[in-house]
Amino acid sequence: MTKQALIVIDIQNDYFEDGKYPLYQPVEATQRTLEAMAIAREKNIPIIHIQHLVSPELGEGLFFYDGSEGAKIHKDVMAAAPDAPVVTKRHADCFENTNLEALLQSMGIEEVLITGMMTHNCVNHTALSPAATKYNPKVIEECCCTVDPIAHALAVDSMQVRGIEMLTIEKAFA
Repeated sequence: MTKQALIVIDIQNDYFEDGKYPLYQPVEATQRTLEAMAIAREKNIPIIHIQHLVSPELGEGLFFYDGSEGAKIHKDVMAAAPDAPVVTKRHADCFENTNLEALLQSMGIEEVLITGMMTHNCVNHTALSPAATKYNPKVIEECCCTVDPIAHALAVDSMQVRGIEMLTIEKAFA
């Protein structure tokens, strides 16, 4: 059986209603991600949290600033896998200048299931990353969201055109 890991990208406070960059339906995507995380835990599939951080020196108008409340991973997501490793990043691609590759290698992972925010940015860049290729990346589409439904649909299409399989929660863990 292929050894999988569930990657939970950037479900952070700034993407919710009171945050600096609220997305379209983040609560719904988070609830579905929590369902996926519960199944992963039942099946002993490792979960890896990803947290995007932005240096305040980059100036105003951004979000996820180091040490801010908005940069924190959503409390329900952390509570669902409190012992899961947290990989911090400063780029859209979760593999870029992070320890994600080393972590996946140390766990013997062969396939990654990707969830998270934003579909058109960090999910897309990670799924299409050259570093992800060897992990046969698959995206659990219902566990992702972005700024609006059109941007989500365009991102899904761009990933599918490049060979990334879109899955439901049920199919991801079948």
